[in-house]
Order: sequence, then C-alpha cells, then structure tokens
Amino acid sequence: MNQYVWTLDYYLRPRLSEHSGELLDFALDSVADAGGFGWLDDHGNIDFSHDRELWINCRMTHVMAIGTLLEYPTCSQGLSHGVEALGTLFRDGEHGGWFTAVDWDGSPSDAKKAAYPHAFVILATSSALAAGNSAALPLLREALATSEAYFWDEAVGLVKEEWDRTFTTLSEYRGVNANMHTVEAYLAAADVLDHFVESGSGDLWRKRAVRILDFVVNQQARANSWRIPEHFDEQWQPLLDYNKDHPADPFRPYGATIGHGLEWARLTVQAYVSVGGGDGCDWMPQGAIELYNRAISDGWAVDGAEGFVYTTDWSGHPIVHERMHWVLAEALGAARALAAIGQATTANYEQWWSYAERYLIDRDLGSWHHELDAHNQPSALVWSGKPDVYHALQATLLPMMPITPAIVPALATLRTPDKA
Repeated sequence: MNQYVWTLDYYLRPRLSEHSGELLDFALDSVADAGGFGWLDDHGNIDFSHDRELWINCRMTHVMAIGTLLEYPTCSQGLSHGVEALGTLFRDGEHGGWFTAVDWDGSPSDAKKAAYPHAFVILATSSALAAGNSAALPLLREALATSEAYFWDEAVGLVKEEWDRTFTTLSEYRGVNANMHTVEAYLAAADVLDHFVESGSGDLWRKRAVRILDFVVNQQARANSWRIPEHFDEQWQPLLDYNKDHPADPFRPYGATIGHGLEWARLTVQAYVSVGGGDGCDWMPQGAIELYNRAISDGWAVDGAEGFVYTTDWSGHPIVHERMHWVLAEALGAARALAAIGQATTANYEQWWSYAERYLIDRDLGSWHHELDAHNQPSALVWSGKPDVYHALQATLLPMMPITPAIVPALATLRTPDKA
C-alpha cells in the first residue's frame, strides 16, 4: 500500500490542513435541531425552503466521520447526529430502505427509493463505523442488504436506478451517476468490513465495483471517445439525447459531464489498487488516464477563461459553461491518483489549487462557491447555496492519503495502525 501514497509539494500541506478545518467549521452549521442536516445557503445558514435530503444527510455524516478522526471539535457529536437520523428520520421501517427526502415536519416528502442516495447511506455508515460509531454497523449491514436485494442487478453487473416506496415499481431509466457513487460506496464498505469487521468480507463488494467500472469505463466510455454516456434505458442502451432540452439539470444533464470523467478516473485507479491489479484489470490504468485526458482536453479553459465547463456535447463542444466546484475538486483527486501510479498527467495540479484559491474558496462567507459562471463569477444556474462540503473537504485530504483504503478507514488505520 505504501508505494501508492500520494505526494504533495511541501508548501501546500499546511494550507490544506488549515482549509480542512475551515470547511469543517462551515459544515457544522448544517446540523439541524429537528434531526439530520439541512441544506446550507451562501451564508452557511440552513435554507428551510429545501427539505432534508438523504444524500446531504449521508454526505455530511461522512464529513463528520472525517472530522471525528481529525479530532475536530464537536464533529463526534455531529457524527452521532447523522447516524441517528439514518436510523430514524430517513429509514422506512415499514417497507425498508431510506426515504429520498423528509420535510421539516418529519414526513417523507419524497418516498421513492433511489440508488444514488442509497449509495451514500453505504458510504456514511461505513465511514461512521470506521470513525468508531458502533451504532452504524447494523445500518451498514442493512444498507448493503438493501443494495443487494433491490438495486444490484447481477445479470449485468450494475445497479438499477429507482423504485417506488414499496419496492414494487421500478423506473425504466438507468443511469451511471448512481453507479459511480455505488463504486465509491462499495470500495469504502469493502475496506471497512475488512479492517473493522472481518478480514476478507469486503471482497464481494470490490468485485462488484470492478464490474461496474468495466461496463462504464472499459465498454461505454472506450466506445465513445472516452466521453461517458450518462443515461440509459432499461436494456442499458445509451440515450445520448436525454435531457437535451434541459441541459443544465443538476443530476441528469444532457451530454458528457466533465467532472464525472475525472471522478470515474480517480475511482478506476482506486479500484485497481484496491484489488491489486491482476487478471481482467489490465485495462484500468490506461482507461483512467484516457478519461482524465479527455476531460482536461474538453473541459479546461475551453471558452476563453480558466475553469472546467460543466458539460459538452458528444463532439466535445461546451454546452453548459458554468464551473462547478466539485469538478475542480475531482480534477485534483484524479491528478494525484494517476501520478501515484506513475501515469503522466496533462495539467498542472498547483495551477488548479491556485484557481480554487482565486475563484472558488469564499473568503467572506466560508466554504466554496458551488458554482461560477463562464466569467468565474458566482452563479446559481444549476445549484443554489452551498449544500455540502463533501467534494471540497475530500480535495484537501486526498493528496495526503494513500489511494486505498478509502479516506475514512485510511484515517482510522493511520490513527490506530494495529488495526491495519
């Protein structure tokens, strides 16, 4: 594992550590007295016009697990707060699984059961367990069982998208965004199971993560000039014109999503290292660098200003020019992952941090601007407010962490090496 530690120029390390604390300060304001975590506005106040979203509750629980292991004040209380919400507020005790959203009266405002937030339930409970919250273990087991029973499709090696509340009616839509975060969640769960539950118990989830990666990266992206088709029908045939009339959708935009190319590149490297390479994985390092290079070529400073555009068409021409903070964060992670396994990269890591310092980090109100326009001014075409710090916080940590295990189990095993 040690040969895969990401290196970082010495002068950046103190700044990243300082910024991690700033982001945790901001995140703690999302703790809601009524339970769970709220959507934060630009000023870091809970925006009560947004219901409590499962994916935000899970991301912020994951963030609190990181803060707990960094011994940041009150994060352990925030972690318990998030785990409790997963066990009560969001959990459907009647039909199983977790509600997509809950209103401020405590009733489900979106009772559908979707793969995207359920992936984050796995990530959150894995991270909580690694950070020492024992109440997360039964929830992690339940989350994995739910994924196994309702979302995982063994025949194709991918997860299905969305059910109704009772897990009776399945949507015809299939998407790779949910699958991407399922890869992240399965890899994290595998590490936590191996390190903190039973050695070898994570192997199944790693193998499933590799199957997802093979379809999305090795098959679909490779056949499409390394631009990832995002949307599919129930037979897993690409829908390349999906949402063409609504190109700026925050979760299902039309065309190729630059940030996802970068995120899939990082996850491909992490999975490759996690399974130790071997038969059937030879394509992964080259696949990752192809995704990365395509995203940089299509997305970085292609319209007269610095920054990554949000989406392009299938020829690589920009469609939505807004710059999302999470795309820059994923570029940083992907660059360091590839450098760590000896792959040449085509962009300057320090240049991207300088861009973040200049445009994205909000010195006045905290956290990062979640979205900028084509002139690098704050925008809200796709996103409003600053709902979570998940991507930004991980960007401050990934350069100083091993590629595998995942961030929270890595922090835990570094803190208590006897468990490694």
